[in-house]
Amino acid sequence: MNRGHQKFRNYRQEQRLTQRRVLAAAVFVFLLVCVLIGRLFYLQVIEHDLYQTKADDNRVMLVTEPPPRGLIYDRNGVVLADNRPIHSLTVTPERIADFDALKQTLNTIIDITESEWQDFDRALEEYRRPYQSITLKSQLTDEEWAKVSVDLYKLDGVQVEAQLTRYYPFGEAFAHAVGYVGRITSKDLETVDRLAYQGALFIGKTGVEGYYEETLFGQAGLNKVEVNARGRIMSELERQTPTPGKDVHLHLDARLQQYAYDLLGDYTGSVVAIDPETGGILALVSKPGYDPNLFVRGISVKDYGDLRESRKLPLFNRALRGGYPPASTIKPFMALAGLEYGFASWTEQYYAKGYYQINPNGRRYRDWKRSGHGWIDLERSIIESVDTYYYQLANKMGITPIHNFLTRFGFGQGNLLDLRGESRGLLPSNEWKKAKYKEPWYPGDSVNVGIGQGFMVATPVQIASATSALAGKGHYFYPRMAQTIGDSEAQFEENLGKEHRIVLKDQGNWDRMTNAMRRVITDSKGTARRLRGTEYDIAGKTGTGQVFSLQEDQEYDADSLDRRLHDHALFIGFAPAEKPKISVFAIFENGGSSSKPADLTRSLFDAYLYDDYPAKYDYLKGRNHE
Repeated sequence: MNRGHQKFRNYRQEQRLTQRRVLAAAVFVFLLVCVLIGRLFYLQVIEHDLYQTKADDNRVMLVTEPPPRGLIYDRNGVVLADNRPIHSLTVTPERIADFDALKQTLNTIIDITESEWQDFDRALEEYRRPYQSITLKSQLTDEEWAKVSVDLYKLDGVQVEAQLTRYYPFGEAFAHAVGYVGRITSKDLETVDRLAYQGALFIGKTGVEGYYEETLFGQAGLNKVEVNARGRIMSELERQTPTPGKDVHLHLDARLQQYAYDLLGDYTGSVVAIDPETGGILALVSKPGYDPNLFVRGISVKDYGDLRESRKLPLFNRALRGGYPPASTIKPFMALAGLEYGFASWTEQYYAKGYYQINPNGRRYRDWKRSGHGWIDLERSIIESVDTYYYQLANKMGITPIHNFLTRFGFGQGNLLDLRGESRGLLPSNEWKKAKYKEPWYPGDSVNVGIGQGFMVATPVQIASATSALAGKGHYFYPRMAQTIGDSEAQFEENLGKEHRIVLKDQGNWDRMTNAMRRVITDSKGTARRLRGTEYDIAGKTGTGQVFSLQEDQEYDADSLDRRLHDHALFIGFAPAEKPKISVFAIFENGGSSSKPADLTRSLFDAYLYDDYPAKYDYLKGRNHE
């Protein structure tokens, strides 16, 4: 039987093949080990610092500690913005398993409003570090604190924390000047250093609080802490204590501020008092005000709605943003402009009828005194506030000289150094009207501006600072709130905060204008003669601003009008007339008679110059009077 060729296995060849495979595998493994060792060497030795830093970033976290906020004082050491310790109910979301159950439990222990839960939900959505607590209810009463403390052991993630909160002891009279702090929002975080404000609850929103936020806030402390994988703090490694914010001392006089606010009575209006020697604002009143404490921890929807919907606009800062016709308070400045440009003189006589006409058959611009004033000169035009004199003067000058001269006194500009939101008012010009209305400037427009009406609008701060320049005989200071910051005098931007000198061709006109304004009070026909009898001389000027325009022959009848249509009542003044220590602008909205702001101004002069305030204001004296 034939059999096929049988193939025998070559064991030696298979052994050599196996050995080669094992060797190749060993070499491959060896190479992999070398690569691994090389990689480990690279990571552990060459890139050690980099990965050590990354590891620390995962393990170590920088946590900021908000500093105590600086205080705000008046010129006599009265605290206008304080820090007070409170106890707040806070929640750490990462430690809560069931929010709905927690909400039900807390609502059975203390009263937590729906608005407070909504604020909590909003805060939960905003940026924060892990395990950072969120305030649910602030300023717990002793009773609420006791109730929560009893059940705190079974409320995981809930704690009562002691916190410092801003407090404004004098409320609405100071709200528009001092301002307020409020909760930090995501929008606020876009304008500040997020790390510095991490953990901070408040930020300055308005007034001095807003402008000096960086100064008052101070420098946050930095704590280096060790955290676990979930970001929870396990231990503190290093601590850098925060630097408290600097205190800010204002020029503001607390007694003068509160007294001026009260003297406005039930009228809306504004009072601004300035020290002519420094430009420091002694009082900045806008009435009505509001309670700034409502905003500190987050104002309720209802309270905010009430403020927004009020017809008296308590949130509107009239001192900075109120646009009013300066009315006859502009006449001293108009007279100086006429003298400066040669359109008027102290000796020239003018026959003041009861009206003025640009053209013989044209419109009659009425004087407040229908029978006229007869022959007068410039000084008497100030004493008796003769409208027709300024009609003809403005018509002769035209708007360009008027605009150029009044600009030197700060009209139409924002000159307040350290408060935001000031309106520039409106000092009209030929160019402005062409741009705004596509029309030329007409002589009748100048006539209206001549008595502070028509297109012209000014803010109380502007009129007050211009009056201060009159008091200082051309020494114009940019108005400012802060006197010192910390232990140093307040500094402002270059070219600001310094004395600005208004130089006239005849410097003697300052003294003559002061005398004319003094006779507004002392002369038997002076429009503010009711203020006679003081031991010091007052220089002043009354004003009555129209709220609506009268027809050519229409007479103003206050008795037949709703109060909101009554004329605004204005007054500017400074005292003592020769060496002024204080200048004041006051306006009573729809006040009618200028006697109201004139009487208010005299009361402020008496109180400030002689330190003679009603006894009920003794609580605002401050340490400098003790």
